[in-house]
Amino acid sequence: MNIIIPMAGMGKRMRPHTLTTAKPLLPVAGKPIVQRLVEDIIATCNEKVEEIAFIINPAFGKDVENHLCAVAAELGAKGKICYQEQPLGTAHAILCAGDTLKGNVFIAFADTLFKATFSIDTEKDAIVWTQKVEDPSAFGVVKLNEANEIEAFVEKPKDFVSDLAIIGVYYFRDGDRLQKELQRLLDNDIKLKGEYQITDAMEHMLKNGVRFYTGQVEEWLDCGNKDATVYTNSRILDIKKDTEQLVSASATITNSVIIPPCFIGEGVEVSNSVIGPLVSLEKGVKVHDSRITNSIVQSDSIVKNACIDNSMLGKSVIYKEKPSELSIGDFSTQQ
Repeated sequence: MNIIIPMAGMGKRMRPHTLTTAKPLLPVAGKPIVQRLVEDIIATCNEKVEEIAFIINPAFGKDVENHLCAVAAELGAKGKICYQEQPLGTAHAILCAGDTLKGNVFIAFADTLFKATFSIDTEKDAIVWTQKVEDPSAFGVVKLNEANEIEAFVEKPKDFVSDLAIIGVYYFRDGDRLQKELQRLLDNDIKLKGEYQITDAMEHMLKNGVRFYTGQVEEWLDCGNKDATVYTNSRILDIKKDTEQLVSASATITNSVIIPPCFIGEGVEVSNSVIGPLVSLEKGVKVHDSRITNSIVQSDSIVKNACIDNSMLGKSVIYKEKPSELSIGDFSTQQ
């Protein structure tokens, strides 16, 4: 089994957090988004993962490349760095993986996390994972036949076709066949809104005898903007609270309350504060005289005299609120 992770987008909707950190390397519950994604994929595989190809923008730099290869190695696979220099669509991104497109291939886009208990049936031609949504008109969806196989892919249907939205997670039994189908799009300049799309390749495969099935995830978690990432952090903390060690033994907690679930990283210092629930404090964070809920504070930041909720602070931030000096008369209301 090979895994392909397209992640070349520059994460503009996540700025300023992506100005110095590639979006898939932003932390969620103590681990980079892409690391959590790959771990969850490997947990579904019944066979060894040989290679993980990360499709990145060359501007990400060598530190990011080394980090990604280390993630793959930690999971027992070979890491491979591939480049997509121009944003030419999902099909083009996957094709950049080159000879990783062979045999059994699992593809997942790196701004998606999911909660699921499925295992991959490698005997099936192809599987497209979906989740039921209330408003399918905003998504690409799959239409099923009576045998519960996919009979059509429909992009943002105006009239109801299906409520099964495609979440960007796929399995293909024949990676070589997929590579040829993707290359056909480029060779014939088949585009949708100026980009080469994997759904066009799948539609052609479907018409030529490839049998597609759908798998459903329990929960689809997006990391496309700040609010979505903070929410995903809260969900991952809740999901992993019984299976991961979320509070580091090297953290120093003084005269403070930690309301779980929270991630408290290595070397974190918390004093005279209330942290949680649903907070991630990354390595080296210092919090004094503060209240933090439902937030992510990235490594080596300092928070003092603050009350923070639904927030995301980057690396090495210093955030301090000044104590107030008040003189308020009887029966007053200050808001």
